[in-house]
Amino acid sequence: MKQRICKYVLGIVTALVFLFPVTWSHAESALVFKGCSIIRRAFMSEAAVAYEKATGQHIDVMGGGATLGIRATAAGDSDIGGSCRPALPERFPTERGIRHTRIGWDALVFITHPSNPVDSITLEHAKAVLQGQIDNWQMLGGPNQRLIAVFRSQVPEHGGKFSGVGHMTRVMLFGDADFNFTENALFFRHSAEVEEAIESIPYAFGVTGVSSALKRNLKILHLNGIEPTRQQIASAHYPLFRPLYLSTRGVPQGDVARFIHWLTGEAGQQVVAQQGTVTLREGRMLEGMFRFWPAKKLLMNPPGD
Repeated sequence: MKQRICKYVLGIVTALVFLFPVTWSHAESALVFKGCSIIRRAFMSEAAVAYEKATGQHIDVMGGGATLGIRATAAGDSDIGGSCRPALPERFPTERGIRHTRIGWDALVFITHPSNPVDSITLEHAKAVLQGQIDNWQMLGGPNQRLIAVFRSQVPEHGGKFSGVGHMTRVMLFGDADFNFTENALFFRHSAEVEEAIESIPYAFGVTGVSSALKRNLKILHLNGIEPTRQQIASAHYPLFRPLYLSTRGVPQGDVARFIHWLTGEAGQQVVAQQGTVTLREGRMLEGMFRFWPAKKLLMNPPGD
């Protein structure tokens, strides 16, 4: 009796394998994306869906931050890393062997709770907040309310000063990758958590990427009177623009190369544009104006090519 049951079950399993072979092999061949939560939230999830619909290739999309994306990919734990900062192989051995492909343009923006009546901030005031020199909204033309700074954790295990937002803010605003933000702040492990906290804390203040901030219930402050719209970023009128990268372990090959070719091509860039992010073509003029490129050997599509 037991033998007949086992044979019956085995027959069902065998039939299922023949009936649904694509589903099983599909899961085994899935690409893995890890990294920058700004890229993930901005367009990567939508791009993965569109790519699977077009090609049948599934991509597992996970966040975790730019540092995780770079290092997991360098270690072979991820096929593709999302990053809003370049790899720093001279500083971190765990980031060696990475190559970057530019996929679009983002901008650093300063954010607050939607109920905050303050609409604009100057660059000098923003720097003063990051240094702890401004701790009340009244000093920014707002109400007499404590300014609650909310930042990415500066603890090394959480990416520290070298998170995507943290590193680029330090380099672009202060010219110092080791610059210390004020410790009088709330700290979170990921940019997504920073954004979520500011959504719920009146009179909070933080910095993030515009590509993901646009998909939150946040107030994005104008900078020096300039709103960080897609047009203002692409034209360089909004000053804090920066590239977004996909990271690979060495030169991309096989399925990884095919996806990157798609994402940087017409179909993929259309998805990027539909989600509100500045495309490679729209940001073409930014290439010669951006001053913080990594070493050219790290870039698969260096500026000017």
